[in-house]
Amino acid sequence: MPINSQSLSSSLSLSSLYDDFRDPKIIQALAQHINIAAKTLKETLYIMEVCGGHTHSIMKYGLPQLLPDNIRFIHGPGCPVCVMPKERIDQAIIIAKQQSVILVTLGDMLRIAGSQGSLAECRAQGYDVRPVYDPLDALKIARHHPENKVVFFAIGFETSTPMTAALLHQAQIQQIDNLWIHCNHLLVPPAVDQVMDDPQIPVNAFIAPSHVSVIQGSEVYRPLVDRYKTPVVVAGFEPVDVMEAILRIVEQKNSNQITLEVQYRRAVTAQGNIKAQKLIEQYFEVRDQFRWRGLGNIQHSALKIKDEFRHLDAEYHFSDLLCDTEIEDHKACRCAEVLRGLITPNQCKVFAKGCTPQQPLGSCMVSNEGACNAYFRYGRIAINSSTNTNNKIPRRKANTTQEQQHEPQ
Repeated sequence: MPINSQSLSSSLSLSSLYDDFRDPKIIQALAQHINIAAKTLKETLYIMEVCGGHTHSIMKYGLPQLLPDNIRFIHGPGCPVCVMPKERIDQAIIIAKQQSVILVTLGDMLRIAGSQGSLAECRAQGYDVRPVYDPLDALKIARHHPENKVVFFAIGFETSTPMTAALLHQAQIQQIDNLWIHCNHLLVPPAVDQVMDDPQIPVNAFIAPSHVSVIQGSEVYRPLVDRYKTPVVVAGFEPVDVMEAILRIVEQKNSNQITLEVQYRRAVTAQGNIKAQKLIEQYFEVRDQFRWRGLGNIQHSALKIKDEFRHLDAEYHFSDLLCDTEIEDHKACRCAEVLRGLITPNQCKVFAKGCTPQQPLGSCMVSNEGACNAYFRYGRIAINSSTNTNNKIPRRKANTTQEQQHEPQ
């Protein structure tokens, strides 16, 4: 009888899958089935895990060591801190240095450097920069400091956008007039499109973000499957989730039945969180384009505050001070190539030498979700991985038919 994920599910109790997603026995069983099924693959699988949370789990639990040589990971641009360009960080620093301003942002953003240093250095110079875990904390700060201008430097993908929308909503309801938002919320599908349109990147399967899909729904990836005939499996972050997603991808390839699957059914639905989507649509609209670090300008890949709420938009309020001139990364840093999946972090000459989490040279080393950070923290796994991470990643042949049919979202 052929081995597949359905037969595996029947051999494992549901309680074991839900009670312990790190059970070595379950992971080993999945690895065994993957290795057997991979023997009949007609091509090497280059699976891009889009989300940095997946990269962290893959490296932390040594999953590459459990897989055959014809299944390899390519780490995607799904870390909002990592893809934030220097000019946007410079804008935050400029705002923070204005008189009577309190700049609020999520913790990881403090350490990533623009061309004029980082927000952490700005804070060390005496400016009022405050890290928070909950965007709604900015509302409390604004209420407690009515004499100050409070600016929330908002980042993140679709996962965190509803919280910023909720912040805008509450500011309206409570008539808080000293709070502004600097919006840097990004959209995942256009970035995946950008990856697939690059002939240098040999991706032929995707593990899609789970938390993003909780908000947007799994169907947001359907056009990618249809356009590129590429498997997409929405998976959770635990090692069992990732391994099951890989098995599903291998089965799709072997059966030549390419489709969209949801492994993370305990949280993801086809349509997503409609209430959150409506709140986002109330306050945000899609930008014409946004520059991603490593990927360049991507059309329709980010959000901005609608004009009717521009009295809450920091980009509008501080427009006379801010500049959009593109600023390139340090020449020695190859973070852009890491974000595009062209190299692995340990192929960069400054990795773990001139660039460490304590003194990061590039953005991929700053965030806990960054690929370089994950490789540094679990370096032994990265170096000894059976995926031969020191080998160059081959280029994918351009599909001219697909490129001609593709239209920006």
